[in-house]
Amino acid sequence: MTEAQTHELRILIDDETRVMTAPHGANLRRTLLDAGLSPYTRITSTFNCGGRGLCATCGVHFEAGEPAPENWHDQLAARFGYPRLSCQIAIRGDMTVRILTEKVIWGARDPNRRYRPDA
Repeated sequence: MTEAQTHELRILIDDETRVMTAPHGANLRRTLLDAGLSPYTRITSTFNCGGRGLCATCGVHFEAGEPAPENWHDQLAARFGYPRLSCQIAIRGDMTVRILTEKVIWGARDPNRRYRPDA
């Protein structure tokens, strides 16, 4: 079975939904930024680690198509319900992502959003 060359991304920002496609394996953070959609706040758009998985300011929530966490920091975020690091996510399938507009820097913990591989 051949993997899809592109995947559909549904980006939720408050009450707005944007639909776009991204190439298989593309970085989620980079894809969002290239489309003019920032996972950052006004403060963290300037002060961030540049996508190295160190500052945790590019966090997003998944509504559908949540990938398994691979990076150590993303594993902890997923386990405890914190926003997932968009800089550490490779797009390997269709997904629905919520950009957090209410966060100040990192985003709050939501235990109902813990990654559950069997769900």
